[in-house]
Amino acid sequence: MIQTKLCELLNIQYPIFQGGMAWIADASLAAAVSNAGGLGIIAAMNANADWLREEIHKARQLTDKAFGVNIMLMSPFADEVSDLVIEEKIPVVVTGAGNPGKYIADWKNAGIKVMPVVASVALAKRMERAGADAVIAEGMEGGGHIGELTTMPLVPQVVDALSIPVIAAGGIADGRGMAAAMMLGAEGVQCGTVFLASNECYISDKYKELVLKATDISTVVTGRPSGHPVRSLKTPMARKCLELEKQNTDASLEELEKATAGSLRKAVQDGNYEEGTFMSGQIAGMLKELHPCEEILKGMTAQAEDLLKNAYKRFE
Repeated sequence: MIQTKLCELLNIQYPIFQGGMAWIADASLAAAVSNAGGLGIIAAMNANADWLREEIHKARQLTDKAFGVNIMLMSPFADEVSDLVIEEKIPVVVTGAGNPGKYIADWKNAGIKVMPVVASVALAKRMERAGADAVIAEGMEGGGHIGELTTMPLVPQVVDALSIPVIAAGGIADGRGMAAAMMLGAEGVQCGTVFLASNECYISDKYKELVLKATDISTVVTGRPSGHPVRSLKTPMARKCLELEKQNTDASLEELEKATAGSLRKAVQDGNYEEGTFMSGQIAGMLKELHPCEEILKGMTAQAEDLLKNAYKRFE
């Protein structure tokens, strides 16, 4: 079995995180991943502390294992959510969309492990200086909000620059990707899209259908002109976004903002193909059927272990 510093740090069986996907990473999915031996994560997204508290309590009814919370720092409720994870004694906080510097001391004083998502070496170094326990280096192959670097060049550069553990994310769907991440120096991996195709992920049937039908070229990046690029599946909404971005007028950008408001929720909850934004990573083309979270984690780890032990035999 693959055991890394991450497993020791968090007392988990497999060095695999489930990504904090907004509107998707709820108590049910987080608990299922934690029960399966990984680290499940609840996405706080733009929700207030009352909503998050309810999800935390739901998760605790479903698992006695550790799970984390992903805090989007641009949320208007970031301060109250930051206080709540201390109150609820959450063991791990993952952060994104902002600098967690002002919260880190309080979190660490409460015994919380802090693991920001980073998309560059400079940000990773800043997070280590601020006191992060590990960083999640996420390449642009992933779904949702992305940076500019791909996983392959990002991870080893972050590993070389830091003394704390690095978790690789972006474009990892099976043991081959996990083994590759380990060879790049990562202590673990974070996966998002692969859990869209899990039995315990309660997204709309349409969302799952689109993910399972996806090919290698089924995703597209929108939002670059605004400085907030997002990877999602090619749908009418994605094509509309690209067209409005191409026009690049005040009127088109205003229309774009109105069109995308609530579009992720429309995808996740309503399965609205015309108006939904179906966020997904490039590995969607590798997913052909649904599996339980336990099967996903066991299969990924077993394949990675076999590859790491026996890869040299290919070249004998």
